[in-house]
Amino acid sequence: MSDFSLEPIHQPQTIDLLVVGGGPAGLCAAVEAAHFGLKILVVDDGPVFGGQLIKQTHKFFGSKLQRAGTRGIRIGQKLHEELTGYPNVALWHDSRVLGVYPDGVVTVDRGGTYHKFKPAKIIVAAGASEKFLSFPGNDLPGVYGAGAVQTLMNVHGVLPAERLLIVGAGNIGLIVGYQLLQAGCEVVAVVEGLATYSGYQVHASKLRRAGVPILTNHTIKKALGSDRVTGAVIVRHEDWKPIPGTERELECDAVCLAVGLSPQNTLMRMAGAEHVYVGELGGWVPRRKKTGETTVAGLYLAGDCGGIEEATSAMIEGRIAGIDAARKLERMPLTDYTARMADLEQQLGELRSGPISGHILAGLEKVKIE
Repeated sequence: MSDFSLEPIHQPQTIDLLVVGGGPAGLCAAVEAAHFGLKILVVDDGPVFGGQLIKQTHKFFGSKLQRAGTRGIRIGQKLHEELTGYPNVALWHDSRVLGVYPDGVVTVDRGGTYHKFKPAKIIVAAGASEKFLSFPGNDLPGVYGAGAVQTLMNVHGVLPAERLLIVGAGNIGLIVGYQLLQAGCEVVAVVEGLATYSGYQVHASKLRRAGVPILTNHTIKKALGSDRVTGAVIVRHEDWKPIPGTERELECDAVCLAVGLSPQNTLMRMAGAEHVYVGELGGWVPRRKKTGETTVAGLYLAGDCGGIEEATSAMIEGRIAGIDAARKLERMPLTDYTARMADLEQQLGELRSGPISGHILAGLEKVKIE
């Protein structure tokens, strides 16, 4: 593994590729590009590489190509291990990209030291941030985002609560619910505002077999407690209007909010990439080519920062951006590029061919650049 010599602050160091984010998309982008000798720097603000994969103790679905049967935490470890074998790749954890400027300069804070780079290509794989809900008591200790619950439980080995209410029955809410059961926490219920849950049936079935109720057309009305969560009131609604008399008080010492994610687009906005609001993709996202290149030449996106989807699709998007950057820098032969791109596009198309991916495809039509 390399660590680049640092130029003075007034003279940005030139590198081939900067990857922002060491999660599934960013690591796969770097792995793909590293094969062709690009001088690459991967920057991640976490203590270890892997992004959301370090929290995912469940096994992945899909085909062997998509690492079916492998636990997410192990996928992140394998990708990181693969990158450490390349002398042309530097891996900076506990570091933060402060800015991506219109002139192509990128600033990075590494342990309190300020660095400047001028990459030929940039791949932003910054992921997403959790959405929140407004309700009385949402600022009490014990109200968590699903990511915080997973971090405490799966990364640090800390049980976040004894009795927990989950709000949101997408894949994240259902998976976290089952992981909590495995860790010894009682899940009192999963409430979902929509008429049906959006997570996979297999995850919902695990919870139901364990006796956990999944209550659709329900939401949280308020969290109870003075200095911490001691309970919660849920209510059934119709057209998002609470139905009087349907309130139920549940005894719990924590509330987990799994109500969606928003793409992290700050750096791409700063660089001048054109954005549009696309509800199917989770919010404001950049317009892009099928390679992930945005309206700013040489600036790519991959993963949840371009639209909320599964980790498997993020990994393929990362690989597509990585090989396109290598090709544009004339490091990858055209015949190899054409064959590899066709393979990756086929994998991504198959992954998005299921019935629950229709909204993703509709959203991508709204952001594509021909």
